[in-house]
Amino acid sequence: MFRTVIAAVSLVLAAHSASTQPARGSMLIGVTELAGLLKDPSTVILHIADREAAFAEAHIPGARFLRYADFAVEGADKLGSELPSAETIERVFEAAGVSDNSRVVIYAPSPVTAARAFFTLDAFGHARVQLLDGGLRAWRAANQPVATGDSAPAPAGTFTPRLNAARVAHAQDIQKQVPGKDISLVDVRPDDEFSGSNTMGGAHAAGHIAGARQLTWNSLVGPDGTFLPADQLKARLEAAGVAPGRPLVAYCMVGMRASVVYFVARHLGYDARLYDGSIVDWSRKNLPVTKQ
Repeated sequence: MFRTVIAAVSLVLAAHSASTQPARGSMLIGVTELAGLLKDPSTVILHIADREAAFAEAHIPGARFLRYADFAVEGADKLGSELPSAETIERVFEAAGVSDNSRVVIYAPSPVTAARAFFTLDAFGHARVQLLDGGLRAWRAANQPVATGDSAPAPAGTFTPRLNAARVAHAQDIQKQVPGKDISLVDVRPDDEFSGSNTMGGAHAAGHIAGARQLTWNSLVGPDGTFLPADQLKARLEAAGVAPGRPLVAYCMVGMRASVVYFVARHLGYDARLYDGSIVDWSRKNLPVTKQ
């Protein structure tokens, strides 16, 4: 009898644990699911924005404000939106309440900003990070409650960031590998940047890295800001040459927009990497580009 009771309790605890854990491989969370987690102390909701005033205007109840520039910094090479040191990551995300075992849900005005925050935590080894599909727009469209004013005081977290080098690509890595054979190299920029007619005011060379296939980041998101269904996302990645078992390397100008393709690839279970310096870093190293 005692063993039967213990077994029953174990099943209940396991079911509860499963209900509070993200589904394996699921890196998107919907409004309804998040609404059920608002009182879960292990869930940390991060509102990413440039201005705290935007957070004060409207945010999800219990969310914590995190400034984009605090975790996407200007590197020593003067490139913008680069990964900072582990020490900076620890300080910034702990202050926002993130711990190693937190379930972190991210939303932002743009999928680009949200995906960049995802990449940052993912690259530094956090295992439980999700994006709110459609962000605050979807939350409000579902008539969910919205809070205003400053963020309520929250206890600091305990986060131990460990950079996973396999998530970050570098120019020398790309040079050593053959796109389409060793890696799937994906340029997420629009036609004018990809073709070389737009160099963003001379910020980089005209064109793209040889062997790169184009997959614009915004082709993965619908008009309402939500991501396309998984089958459509997979089809778009496959059309750009992405294949299971071959690492995907995404790049853009300095690594912001490429974060969206990185996120989608990780969400679908692909081995994804992000070239953080992207085409600006490539150009500064005087490496060749093509317009073909």
